[in-house]
Amino acid sequence: MHNIHIAGTGLWYPEEKITNEELVNTYNTYVEKFNTENKSKINDGSVIPMEYSSVEFIEKASGIKSRHVVDKEGILDINRMMPRVQNELEGRMSAHVEAGIKASLDAMKQANVTPEQIDGVIVGTSHSARNYPAIAIEIQNELNIKGYAYDMLVGCSSTTFAINNAFSDIASGLAETILVVNPEINTPGVDFTRRDNHFIFGDGCAASVIQKNSKSQKAFKILDRKLYTQFSNNIRSNFSYLNRAAVDRVNEDKLMFNQNGRGVFKDVCPLVASLIKEQLNKNNILPNQISKFWLHQANGKMIRLITSKILGTDDFPDDISPMPIAQFGNLASVGSLFAFNLNNDLNKGDKGVICSFGAGYSVCSIIVEKI
Repeated sequence: MHNIHIAGTGLWYPEEKITNEELVNTYNTYVEKFNTENKSKINDGSVIPMEYSSVEFIEKASGIKSRHVVDKEGILDINRMMPRVQNELEGRMSAHVEAGIKASLDAMKQANVTPEQIDGVIVGTSHSARNYPAIAIEIQNELNIKGYAYDMLVGCSSTTFAINNAFSDIASGLAETILVVNPEINTPGVDFTRRDNHFIFGDGCAASVIQKNSKSQKAFKILDRKLYTQFSNNIRSNFSYLNRAAVDRVNEDKLMFNQNGRGVFKDVCPLVASLIKEQLNKNNILPNQISKFWLHQANGKMIRLITSKILGTDDFPDDISPMPIAQFGNLASVGSLFAFNLNNDLNKGDKGVICSFGAGYSVCSIIVEKI
């Protein structure tokens, strides 16, 4: 059996950034306008008044302090409150492809590979730009990569599931080097008029080169993978082409991201902690032998709680579970790879866990070792 490595990773994120203070100011202005315009209905009980948000509420609930976005002006426009983006049209490069290429070139440089050495491209994302042709095939075309390419979607576990697929393709002999790309242009799907959702997501992209017997100085050997799914509606998006013809058609805003945050927290934290503990035990690795837990950047409290359940104590250094969520917000499936890329200066033989989890429910945990 050949060794299979994460040979290199790359990131892309927009230059524009929105602080909590800026976001709250716009949201609260919207709330004031809504409550004023609906004052009589609020008074007679036919309309529920909107609640104000606050910086303190956001940071306590999530640990997020800012987020990078594809269009700051549109999101902070009280009359729009959504980013201005371009549609997917023939002859125009997809925004997912543009982001994917930038992250991919960084990953290829770190892995020291050329397009000629890549056998396939896998795009994993929680927000598909279009149904077809596959975003992966467009990236393949733009980078002049031969072989095959395909898209896959497993909610916020899409990045690690895609890395797992790349590993399996290489282990089966189908390929030797695969480029995994994970564009997460999340903000077009966010309802910035909802108090529980308006602060959660940012935009970004990561890419990784998965390769047999890599010689890259940044390479990590993949020791083990563990995947698990369990159906739940607690994180859901109903956006679909079916709505166009549906007899019960609804406003598209109602079909976007929605979650029962408390239910997710209650269900997912013990699920993920138990899965990782079982995986470490199967591989005869003690929790305290893990140098880093690069976890899905959903929520600061979740990251701390899952790590404490694995280690059996809440007394551990912050850098064991890096939290780029503070700067970037929730980046959907790519958050764990942002944590990995920005905090992987380990010594030879050190081990870490990359784990994504989210809608489905879905979980994929990957144990890696610095070579």
